[in-house]
Amino acid sequence: MKPTTAVVIGAGDRGARAYAPYALENPHEFRIVGVAEPNTERRRKFAEQFALTAQQQFDSWESLLGNERQAEVAIICTLDRMHLQPTLRALELGYHVLLEKPMSPVPAECVEMELAAKRHNRLLTICHVLRYTAFWSSLKREIDRGAIGDIASIQLNENVGNMHMSHSFVRGNWRNSDESSPMILQKSCHDMDILAYLMGEPCTRISSFGSLMHFHEGNRPEGAPLRCIEGCPAEHVCQYHAPRYYLGEGIGWARKITDDHTKEGIIKALWEGPYGKCVYQTDNNVVDHQVVNMEFASGATATFSMCGFTHDNTRIVQVMGTKGDIRGNMEDDAFTLHDFVTKEKRVVHIHASAAGHGGGDADIVRSFIKEVRDFEAGMVTESKSSASVSVRSHLMAFAAEASRLDGGRSIDLQAYYDELAGAAVQPHVHEKHC
Repeated sequence: MKPTTAVVIGAGDRGARAYAPYALENPHEFRIVGVAEPNTERRRKFAEQFALTAQQQFDSWESLLGNERQAEVAIICTLDRMHLQPTLRALELGYHVLLEKPMSPVPAECVEMELAAKRHNRLLTICHVLRYTAFWSSLKREIDRGAIGDIASIQLNENVGNMHMSHSFVRGNWRNSDESSPMILQKSCHDMDILAYLMGEPCTRISSFGSLMHFHEGNRPEGAPLRCIEGCPAEHVCQYHAPRYYLGEGIGWARKITDDHTKEGIIKALWEGPYGKCVYQTDNNVVDHQVVNMEFASGATATFSMCGFTHDNTRIVQVMGTKGDIRGNMEDDAFTLHDFVTKEKRVVHIHASAAGHGGGDADIVRSFIKEVRDFEAGMVTESKSSASVSVRSHLMAFAAEASRLDGGRSIDLQAYYDELAGAAVQPHVHEKHC
């Protein structure tokens, strides 16, 4: 069987480091035959890594998608607000599309992409990589086989980690919802998706509270300059001091802020880019903590808590059923199941990959390749994390943010969906999750 061919649009961290490397590790299955990336150095490095010719390199998605289809698959990893147009164009040309999450910070655009995939009869898969990890897949199997009866409630905590919070959501690309997405969509659409995945039924009502409590001018240390590297009087008591972090324990994160990975290159980036700024003096506006309350069609409930003030970066879950419960921490690569009838306590150990997102980054590409082949053979019509599934969990995030901004009022998801998508897409709300 010939390898499935793909073009990559956006050779940043997710495109170049999360998904495309599958082609290097599995050349018999997958081959990259083109890239579109406006950053010259990133494009050059990507082309060198995947042995692309000059004719296979483009400085914009428009030029790559200008004429006939050049591959079977398009992997789209542009910034959130740039997803719509290349996705619509790729589907129109006949590409199956693997699209980085979130689909879009605009609800109507999410629906538009879903409908375009159906109209052009192409797969549009959203990179909800947690669905593909050993941890969540194993947990889902236990639920589906009835190990804990019917779900009554789920509690899910996302521990963002204080340094991850400061890097990505205070200094980084996703610090300002006007330029990217609200926190609940950008960081936690994974969690909305996992809750919907585990429940296997539509969410009917949602409410939310949260705020930007800490990372603002009111908490700036006295005398702190705009950039840490200028010399800050709070250097030795501030965990967010940029030079100490990016030249020390955060050296791995420094690779994301500059293409020059030398000490001199990192220092230059701290002088010139957003990652050298005082965390209390950026233009960030996304929340640093948020809670979401959900009710599902069966009457089951869920609570979700996202917090940027944790020492670790993990997810902790408790699923409470009528015949037992499950408790687990992704960081432990295991979860524990208690059976109320037999009183048995069973620990399920997960053989998780050390690769990105517990192996989810590679597994979603592997699964997508198979789904593309099965789709072409008429064996499947949707992917595991299709746009149709993803739109529903995206709307959970949109509704949660709308509730938070409106004092935590309860939002009816059916009415919210009708308002956003109109009668033409209304039936999707009632469909059961895959």
